[in-house]
Amino acid sequence: MSTKNRIAYQGEPGANSHIVAKENYPDWEALACASFEDVFAAVANGEAELAMIPIDNSIAGRVADIHHFLPTSGLHIVAEHFLPIQFSLLGIPGASLDTIKTVHSHVHALGQCRKIIKQYGLTPIISGDTAGAAREIADAADPSQAAISPPLAAEIYGLEVLMSDIEDEEHNTTRFVVLSREPKEAPAGNGPTVTTFIFNVRNLPAALYKALGGFATNGVNMTKLESYMVGGQFAATQFLAEVDGHPEDTPLRRALEELEFFTTDVKILGVYPADPFRSLNP
Repeated sequence: MSTKNRIAYQGEPGANSHIVAKENYPDWEALACASFEDVFAAVANGEAELAMIPIDNSIAGRVADIHHFLPTSGLHIVAEHFLPIQFSLLGIPGASLDTIKTVHSHVHALGQCRKIIKQYGLTPIISGDTAGAAREIADAADPSQAAISPPLAAEIYGLEVLMSDIEDEEHNTTRFVVLSREPKEAPAGNGPTVTTFIFNVRNLPAALYKALGGFATNGVNMTKLESYMVGGQFAATQFLAEVDGHPEDTPLRRALEELEFFTTDVKILGVYPADPFRSLNP
């Protein structure tokens, strides 16, 4: 089976991950997967060449599962893309704001549209993903059920848009990363670059302070620092970090050298071009 021009994503057709994959890889075949585990496996086993994975949302924060999958996946981050999120309230033909009682969607989407849910007194019901919620509503053919989904899902599943742009915040944006089996490091000196890496610190006083000191003294901007336990143990903590710059840049090279003195298992997950969205939305 050829893997050329196939990009995997989590969700059903019409999901935000599908939308961002179509926008940035319009000539590629998009492969829908039921879970994040399936997406990672599709790339690892050769069923797909790339994966489009959401990693952060400007309202909901990090997509927690991803931070656990990344370090052990064996995959590499080769690009990032930002997608302004647009949600619509969808119902079957004939449904209206007066008939709907429940609203189905992914837990993050429900959390990002709390105002409209409260305004109409709807009962939220969690679905696996936003597009899947639209399919569920279409299958149920019940005018009392609605879905919070991207507008594309209305076209795919034959639903009516009862209300558009229902997200609570206008700045609602999700950041996606593109994963590949093979590393593809952006060249140095070719525009703004992001470096993502993981490291472990021992549970000792000032361990993290010492580990991060080199980034401050070398003037490296750290844009992300996420922590989580390793193997359910309290004795050590793993961190996922992102910084502006390329490892071949002198400041970042020196900072990473200092980092290794105070940490274990430093591993670079990706060196990739910064999406232009960053400079437009500092």
